[in-house]
Amino acid sequence: MGPGQESVWDYPRPPALRRSTEHVTVVHGGLVVADSRSTWRILETAHAPAYYIPADDVRTDLLVASRTTTVCEYKGRAAHASLAVPGRVPVADACWWYPEPTGEFADMRGAICFYPQRVDRCTVDGEVVVPLASPFYGDWPTSRIAGPWKGSPGTEWW
Repeated sequence: MGPGQESVWDYPRPPALRRSTEHVTVVHGGLVVADSRSTWRILETAHAPAYYIPADDVRTDLLVASRTTTVCEYKGRAAHASLAVPGRVPVADACWWYPEPTGEFADMRGAICFYPQRVDRCTVDGEVVVPLASPFYGDWPTSRIAGPWKGSPGTEWW
């Protein structure tokens, strides 16, 4: 682990919700879809952080509700949306959020997380997030994080 890095193996399980003032952006089709300095980070053992962006900082006019729902044993039932940027093919299930998160995650109600591997670019404090190979996890790995973490080939069953 290098200087200033966080190890995903030091993150808790069950996961923890933490406020962040890091500058987070999501860009797709040349449009800034999300831009925030007031996000939520989910920290969970063996995972890079996932950044949840307040809906007020997201171009929700570009989101189209999906029929997809998923369930997290800690956060509850998630809703998903596709991203419809003019002039681009819509991106199915580009993001998700928890309309009624459970327990200690209640504060992040409605905050939206994008899959970095489904949009053109996500950044944290100017650093481009390296999208995971896995289509399932929506974590946001950067050089500040030390792994290995789930989402690489062969890690799905950790």
